[in-house]
Amino acid sequence: MNSNDKVALVTGAGTGIGREVALALLAGGYRVVLAGRRSEPLLEVAKASGTDRALAVATDVSRPESVAALFATCKQTFGRLDVLFNNAGVSGIGSSFEDIGFEQWQNIVNINLTGSFLCAQGAFKLMKDQLPQGGRIINNGSISAHAPRPNSAPYTATKHAITGLTKSISLDGRKYNIACGQIDIGNAMTELSARMAKGVPQANGEIAIEPMMDAREVADAVVHMAALPLSTNIQFMTIMATKMPFVGRG
Repeated sequence: MNSNDKVALVTGAGTGIGREVALALLAGGYRVVLAGRRSEPLLEVAKASGTDRALAVATDVSRPESVAALFATCKQTFGRLDVLFNNAGVSGIGSSFEDIGFEQWQNIVNINLTGSFLCAQGAFKLMKDQLPQGGRIINNGSISAHAPRPNSAPYTATKHAITGLTKSISLDGRKYNIACGQIDIGNAMTELSARMAKGVPQANGEIAIEPMMDAREVADAVVHMAALPLSTNIQFMTIMATKMPFVGRG
């Protein structure tokens, strides 16, 4: 099956990495379902693609009924799903551990972890039942799936959990020809990460400007993962600004 016959779904598709990935998939010939909380950015992405292969669906990934409606719309419109880029998330970085409120914790967990589970499960069910059977789920982890930034406990906890989710889906999907991998991204330039270029807290208490990378490089990596035959899987990929402070002592 070539990319012109494939259907992809991108969550958090209206901005940042999700936007870049959605545009790259559309440029590669995929039909793409664009999911996000706000319709306006999704419609802008569809327009910017210059194609008629994008479908915008306003979705709150933390709500089961909203996710169910998303996948029902995907099935009704395109008949199948070949790739899910499970990307929607919020950062929640900046609160001292002792000051994290329960509502803040719950909101981040609901979106980053529960939302990823709900969308992966929706994709899994669709991929299991379709003909030809199978598909690929790509979870957006983070460098924080390996090591935390200061004052980021809720975000870091969810990203560590995404790694467990990825492994479980990869294992449970084998019998249905469903591949699952994870891309861990460090310092891709987006609206949310632009502050890093101005200086962010380091492990030693200093504030430092960090090197950044073009988010389009992330999009190219996701498209590469998506294009692999289902007999091959990139289980984990780390893509990062070469000189960001990750490898080495903090």
